[in-house]
Amino acid sequence: MSQGTAQESNGIVAKVVALKKTYFLDHVAVPALKEVNLEISKGSFVSITGASGSGKTTFMNILGCLDKPTEGQYLLEGTDVSSLSPDRLAGIRNERIGFIFQNFNLLARTSAMENVELPLVYSGVSRHERQEKSLGLLEMMGLKGFEQHFPQQLSGGQQQRVAIARALVNDPGIILADEPTGNLDSRTSYEIMAILKRLNEDMGVTIILVTHEHDIAEYAQRIITFKDGLVVSDTVKETP
Repeated sequence: MSQGTAQESNGIVAKVVALKKTYFLDHVAVPALKEVNLEISKGSFVSITGASGSGKTTFMNILGCLDKPTEGQYLLEGTDVSSLSPDRLAGIRNERIGFIFQNFNLLARTSAMENVELPLVYSGVSRHERQEKSLGLLEMMGLKGFEQHFPQQLSGGQQQRVAIARALVNDPGIILADEPTGNLDSRTSYEIMAILKRLNEDMGVTIILVTHEHDIAEYAQRIITFKDGLVVSDTVKETP
């Protein structure tokens, strides 16, 4: 049995082994991550927390294949992606990871539907299939009738719903949400978190959330806290 098959059969969607990341500023080594070992199960909802400079954002960037570790392994759905080429990593980001950002990252001159379609365009999916899937996801997000609206015509909460639909469009193995409520008011933040929780519980979507807000982190089943590049706590809630 191959290593990839073994990892998938164990239900582990992401695994890091002895993961280290060091940056060099004016030839001075600055460690951002110091030998992190973690496994994240398929279908789980995990919050990554910690103060600014704790290493949580660096860890998220490595999980999202936006950065590479200095040392150690990162296995995504059984594939060691630690040393893949930039082109391979770009393909993995598009097809196997869905991203949700604090600033939404929508194309300003592109409609809601076209923003959702974008990952499918890069994957070479036909126009009819792209539109059909995008319309279905926007309706699921409560945005039926807003398909042709541009981002500036939508509220912050509506823009984040478009971003969630875009993150889901390629049926990724992981959704990475980086401070998804950072630009939203409290009520809208809770609405967005309720959507993410529903996606996890009802559809089995694996969600990894980075946040510095304690009340937002509490939506997850498991809370991992970073400090000075190390995991200092890893708490799994009891099932009610």
